[in-house]
Amino acid sequence: MDSDVLIGQDCKIWHFCHILSGTRIGQNCSFGQNCVIGPNVKIGNGCKVQNNVSIYEGVECEDDVFIGPSVVFTNVINPRAFIVRKNEYKKTTLKKGCTIGANATIVCGITIGEYAFVGAGAVVREAVKPFALVVGIPARQIGWVDKAGNKMIFDSQNRAIDSYDGREYVLVGDEIRAYEN
Repeated sequence: MDSDVLIGQDCKIWHFCHILSGTRIGQNCSFGQNCVIGPNVKIGNGCKVQNNVSIYEGVECEDDVFIGPSVVFTNVINPRAFIVRKNEYKKTTLKKGCTIGANATIVCGITIGEYAFVGAGAVVREAVKPFALVVGIPARQIGWVDKAGNKMIFDSQNRAIDSYDGREYVLVGDEIRAYEN
């Protein structure tokens, strides 16, 4: 671990991980073996990062994010070995509760929405809406998931009940909204 690193209480960091300077990690996080985090990365509370993941500068994880094994992040759009582009890092945001499946690739400069689910092996080049389920190369939306990661089933009025907390949602156009009576 480098200097100027803050790690919250009850975190688990497995073998052969390297946490670089300026990194801030919240409470109750878990990092599998062979992870590299940073420099200057922010990880929220309750995040789970599986084996063989490098989270580079420019990536920010909100609370309760799951990152599967061998997920790949980028931080420069057009890298070249002979050109230094550290001033061109793009921000990538992983919003609260989202899941990134094993071996997915996340191209920099996008946001993965709250509780969105990126399927294993997907290549994500564009922003992912909250609660969206995306798969494939390139990633495309094939449905909606609830907080528990289960596919949402909509009734005739475009309403669905979240299997995690019983909250009701409604599909309006191409976005999910909490249903208000």
